[in-house]
Amino acid sequence: MQFKYICNTCGQLYNPDTHIFRCRCGGLLDIKKTNFRFSKSDIMTSEWSIFRYLKSMPFDEKFCFWKDISMGEGLSPLVMLDKDLPNLMVKMDYMMPTLSFKDRGAAVLISKAKELGIKKIIQDSSGNAGTSIAAYAGRAGIACDIYVPENTTAKKVNQIAYHGANVHLIEGSREDTAKAALEAVEEGDGFYASHVYNPFFYEGTKTFVYEIFEQLDGNMPDALIIPTGNGTLLLGAYYGLKELFTMDLIDRIPRLIAVQSENCAPIYKAFKQDKMLVDAADNIGTIAEGIAIAEPKRGKQILEAIRATGGEVILAPENKILDTRKYLAKKGFYVEPTTAATFAAFFEYNNKSDNKSNEKFIIPFCGAGLKV
Repeated sequence: MQFKYICNTCGQLYNPDTHIFRCRCGGLLDIKKTNFRFSKSDIMTSEWSIFRYLKSMPFDEKFCFWKDISMGEGLSPLVMLDKDLPNLMVKMDYMMPTLSFKDRGAAVLISKAKELGIKKIIQDSSGNAGTSIAAYAGRAGIACDIYVPENTTAKKVNQIAYHGANVHLIEGSREDTAKAALEAVEEGDGFYASHVYNPFFYEGTKTFVYEIFEQLDGNMPDALIIPTGNGTLLLGAYYGLKELFTMDLIDRIPRLIAVQSENCAPIYKAFKQDKMLVDAADNIGTIAEGIAIAEPKRGKQILEAIRATGGEVILAPENKILDTRKYLAKKGFYVEPTTAATFAAFFEYNNKSDNKSNEKFIIPFCGAGLKV
């Protein structure tokens, strides 16, 4: 397999060894693969991490930095939530080294940074991605600055700091935090290891659906219900599903149903208004901080992925998030509010659905409740 970076705005191509984080035109970069081949026999079944799918990732055959960086992330259980909901399964992606699904993307991105010889990275986050990047950077021996909003929960800030990162608390919104990190990158302070900008992060999050493919022996669900702020899991899932479908490993692509908070819903509004681009929205405050993204940079791609799969966008009612969190805890699953918001949205959607009798759904547990 060969690859280049390609701008998703103007189509400009860049070589794999570039350190740039966006196109000269300002567009974000994707990965363009050529001679891509993948089959069940390419799964490294003796490897118990996401790197069992290494041959689906755009690395050289001799690439081995991941061996010293991986912490066994991935391979999360897929279980039934409740016997009274036989068509709903949950994938326990909070069972990761730093207790969130972001470890999938961080493990791959930091492995790539190590290959490029990066000495220092910069990243902005609402918490979980920053923790993951900090942990894997520390393991790789790469210096790390993480920018987070000042209202980020203390447990997440402490976790990031304990991993050895330099934490910058930024006054204002999540967008203000991203702006501060970008300014540092543009001043030459470090490599931008962004879970939004860097497409290698999605090479990690796509393993979410590669695992489902293995766990269900190719019998994919009708829909994946995914919390969506910056879209790192939704887009990763979409890219992975397209690869599996193109290689004839699955016979259909499940619908992607994105969940947004009713108090911060730019993607929902754009989807309902049949727009191609996502306008910035007001964030009037939500406890689902993981999806409190007022201006998603890959909004256009998120909309395209949802529409291409026949999916939709649904809202999490703010007044039901905490009760849903308690409900999930009584079922044995202690999750973050963002995951609880996803289930609150799904339960409302499912109760109103006219065609719910035989549809099968999978929802990820994206972050552990211990993090808040």
